[in-house]
Amino acid sequence: MAPVAPRSGDAIFASVDRVNAELFTLTYGAIVRQLLTDLEEVEEVNKQLDQMGYNIGIRLVDEFLAKSNVSSCVDFKETAEVIAKVGFKMFLGVTASVTNWDADGTCCSIVLEDNPLVDFVELPDNCQGLYYCNILSGVIRGALEMTEITWARDMLRGDDAFELQVKLIKQVPEEYPYKDDE
Repeated sequence: MAPVAPRSGDAIFASVDRVNAELFTLTYGAIVRQLLTDLEEVEEVNKQLDQMGYNIGIRLVDEFLAKSNVSSCVDFKETAEVIAKVGFKMFLGVTASVTNWDADGTCCSIVLEDNPLVDFVELPDNCQGLYYCNILSGVIRGALEMTEITWARDMLRGDDAFELQVKLIKQVPEEYPYKDDE
């Protein structure tokens, strides 16, 4: 008996994306485990995951801008919304919400209700200080350069959601590599 072909190419891509997401999740888990084995201190693992994320974020921003067709953001609020709605969807397959803005519009929270990085994760007692998803804070910091990212809530620590606090430290004016008047 011949296998039944799917009716839509979308079903094939959806299953491939799901397999890729699960493969990434398992691979990420192996990386965290190896870091814990090699570095032995949870704080060092947190720093290393953040640095890995930062390095990814620096490069990921170019891919994001090329694939998303997003125009320049007017302010930090719009930037945070684009990251939450478009960036997280594009790279993790989930959307996030932006909440808890301060009066200056320079600090907010990005809340993830669903996080595929933790699908198969349960932290042992000796890893309670670990920010398992610290790579995400590094990615945002790398993509936005002049931000400070901290974890406010973490479901692996018993909270009801994953919440990253994003604070704009300094807004750098956009510079172009050429001058029109020359």
